[in-house]
Amino acid sequence: MTLLPQELIRLKRDGQALPDDALEAFIAGLTDGRVTEGQAAAFAMAVFFRGLSLPERVALTRAMTRSGTVLQWDLPGPVLDKHSTGGVGDTVSLPLAAMVAACGGYVPMISGRGLGHTGGTLDKLDSIPGYTTAPDVDLFRRVTREVGCAVIGQTPDLAPADRRLYAIRDVTGTVESLDLITASILSKKLAAGLQGLVMDVKAGSGAFMARTEEARGLAESLVTVANGAGLPTRALLTDMDQPLASAAGNAVEVAYALDYLAGRRREPRFHAVTVALGAEMLVLGALSPDLADATARLEDSLASGRAAEVFSGMVTALGGPADLIAAPERHLPRAALVRAIPAPRAGRVQAIATRDIGVAVIGLGGGRTRPQDPIDHAVGLTDLAALGDEVGPERPLAIVHARSEAEADRAEAAVVAAYQIGGDAPPAREVILERVG
Repeated sequence: MTLLPQELIRLKRDGQALPDDALEAFIAGLTDGRVTEGQAAAFAMAVFFRGLSLPERVALTRAMTRSGTVLQWDLPGPVLDKHSTGGVGDTVSLPLAAMVAACGGYVPMISGRGLGHTGGTLDKLDSIPGYTTAPDVDLFRRVTREVGCAVIGQTPDLAPADRRLYAIRDVTGTVESLDLITASILSKKLAAGLQGLVMDVKAGSGAFMARTEEARGLAESLVTVANGAGLPTRALLTDMDQPLASAAGNAVEVAYALDYLAGRRREPRFHAVTVALGAEMLVLGALSPDLADATARLEDSLASGRAAEVFSGMVTALGGPADLIAAPERHLPRAALVRAIPAPRAGRVQAIATRDIGVAVIGLGGGRTRPQDPIDHAVGLTDLAALGDEVGPERPLAIVHARSEAEADRAEAAVVAAYQIGGDAPPAREVILERVG
């Protein structure tokens, strides 16, 4: 059935099922420009409110996958990837790709830009001078084959329909749609020609799916649709009731990832999530017989320095500086103003409105409110206090990196409002909540 874009939107607005060929035609129009930005936004909003059935979800995912090139690989090891649904301080992709590659996997990771209050891996990588986040397919293939991993953005050939819809979702309040998240993530992963995928689905105050049951529903959707499309997939539900790392921003998160790889700083929660996801990838790719063996191999990739070497090789192969890990201060942009955000009172951190921390970074200029907005890669927050930390005169809530005093003042007010300080430490919450699939 061939439907005009407005007729397909009307059908979904009224809660009707969308025929496969009508979805295929709409996605083709989204790719070649026949579907306007307004129509794409209306479609996203109709799906947000009315939802898609499982068959519609599969059809949308397949149509978006087929909107461009689907890669085929001929490599001596398994082609694996990980994807996170997004959070604050979640820069796991950078060290993880190198760690898995150091253990014999091949990781062609196609990442996105920031969505809503969460930072995007590509925006972080753009803070590395010379790094090519949009190489052509031949360079992407070569770096993946020779180095073992390549973390890039969507090339014009890979799932181009998703690239357009992704930007529209970011500014139309439709980021949280389970259906659109599923199709967006999996269309890129299916186009990348993967043999195994591990999903990191966040739950908590800084996640798109704040409630654990909502996050579980998304994880089950991703695992079901991916496996149904022939891509072996598992998912972990992980905690986002506080920033995963103590840094939130672009260059500051890259610096954090470099410190992690070099062994200068390895915070327990961040390390636990990174290793858990990597272990699932190694087992899925038959590189380890079980999670215990996989965990040991990943730990060794860090201790031996091999993961750091792989990451450095990737950066150099994609145009970045060879000494980035050894001397990040020479290359990463730095904000004009850096100052502490003092705690309003002494005590222990009881709760964090983590989403508001991400919004504060956007307010500093570290994210977008419109698709065309530029990003200041230098701004952000570091040394964020974690749940249970004791704060007061000797321990600020965070360090703000800003362009001006006025922007720093606004960020300070937002951070102070996001922290609840009390007496006793709150009950500990596991960082790995559940495993799906």
